[in-house]
Amino acid sequence: MYWLKRPFVWMSRIGHCRGFGIQSPTDYWFVRYVINEHWPYYLYETLGQGDGPRRRKLGRLYFRLANWRQPQTILDTSPLYREYWQAGCRKAVITSDTDRLELIRLDMKDDVRGQWKRLLASGGLDERTVLVLENIRRDKRLWQEIVSDPRTGISYDLYDCGIVLFDTKRHKRNYIINF
Repeated sequence: MYWLKRPFVWMSRIGHCRGFGIQSPTDYWFVRYVINEHWPYYLYETLGQGDGPRRRKLGRLYFRLANWRQPQTILDTSPLYREYWQAGCRKAVITSDTDRLELIRLDMKDDVRGQWKRLLASGGLDERTVLVLENIRRDKRLWQEIVSDPRTGISYDLYDCGIVLFDTKRHKRNYIINF
């Protein structure tokens, strides 16, 4: 099913390729060199050898995010992408504690609304926090609530997942990216 749907999604987002139309140099750099980086990284050959195409694609994105952010703590309740997170930042601790998080991965298949409310209540989100929401098409309303929340800053809609940055000093934008 993934391979049947993928070309149609890609064609519908053709105007959003490789950061075209993004005016902010910082946001453009993030899209070009973190989200849509096409050069092979040093560990791509060994990472996720038994993974399918979708998991490998997302795993490599998570690897690049961890490599870019170099977080101390990562919140990910699933062991699926642990190998990618650890390869991207060896010093990172993968935890379920919501106190002072820098990189968070949530899956919309789970109870994300409850997790989102707990994260907001914990006070552990700051300008260095990056939230990755997988399967954002499952609950479009919640995705829009998170994007429009005044505590969030820049957000990226990658169709398969969404990335939210919490730096509120910058102008709030939601970019649609062909990933």
